Amino acid sequence: MKQERTIIGSMLLLQIILWLGFLVHRSPAFPGSLAGVIIAILAALLMTIPAFIYSATKHFPSFKEKITKYFSLGKMLSWHVYTSIIGAIFAIIHTGHRFESNLGIWLTVTMMLSVLSGFVGRYFLSYSSTEIKEKQAELNLLATEYNQLLKVVGQPVSESVNIANPPINSLAGTKITESGNNSFLGVRAVQLTESIADLEYAIKTQQLLKRRTLGWLTVHIVSSIAFYVLLILHIWSAIHFGLRFLK
Repeated sequence: MKQERTIIGSMLLLQIILWLGFLVHRSPAFPGSLAGVIIAILAALLMTIPAFIYSATKHFPSFKEKITKYFSLGKMLSWHVYTSIIGAIFAIIHTGHRFESNLGIWLTVTMMLSVLSGFVGRYFLSYSSTEIKEKQAELNLLATEYNQLLKVVGQPVSESVNIANPPINSLAGTKITESGNNSFLGVRAVQLTESIADLEYAIKTQQLLKRRTLGWLTVHIVSSIAFYVLLILHIWSAIHFGLRFLK
C-alpha cells in the first residue's frame, strides 16, 4: 500500500504540474488534431471503462459473483485508481492547455476534483486509520507499563527493590540505594506520562483529520457524475461541430 501510495501520489503531482503548464504553454490546434483526438479517446476509455466495471462489480451481486471468479474487488479497485490517474494525465495533454470554453474548464475542474477526492479516500484515510491503530497499540503498551510501575512504587521499599541484586547506577557505576531506586522509578513514571500525553494528542489529531475528510466519498461521487455528464457533452460537441483533422 505504501509503495502504491507513493506511485499514485507522484502521478497526481505530475498531473498538477501538467495542468499548471497553461501558464507557459498554449496549443489551440492540438486538441482537434489527429494526435490530440487519439489521446482524448485513450483518456476517455481509461477513465470510464474500469470505473464502470468496478462500480458494477461493487453494487450488483450477480455481476460481482461472475467477475470476482477471475479478479478480486481489491485488484479491480487498484486498476480503477491507476487507469483514472493515467487517463487524467492524457486528458490534460489532450487539452493543449486550451482552457477557453466553459465546458472545457468545468470538465477539467470536475476531473481533477474527482481524482483528488479519490486519492484522499483511497490513501489518506487508510493511512490515517493505520496510524491511529499503531499509535493506539503503542499507547496501550505504555499505559500497561505505567500501571505496573505505579504498583511497584506503591509497594514497601523492601518489596520494590531486590536487595540481593540491586540495580546498577549507569552514570556512577555503583549500586544505587533503595531511595534512589524509587527516585529512578518516579522519573520513569514522569517520562511515561509525557509519552502517553503526546500519543493521546496525536491520536486525537489524526481522528479529527479523519472525521473532516470523511466527506470525500460524497465529493468523489458528485464530482465523478458531473465529470461523466460533461464528458458526454464534450464528446457530442466535438462530433457535432466536427473534428479539425477531418476538415
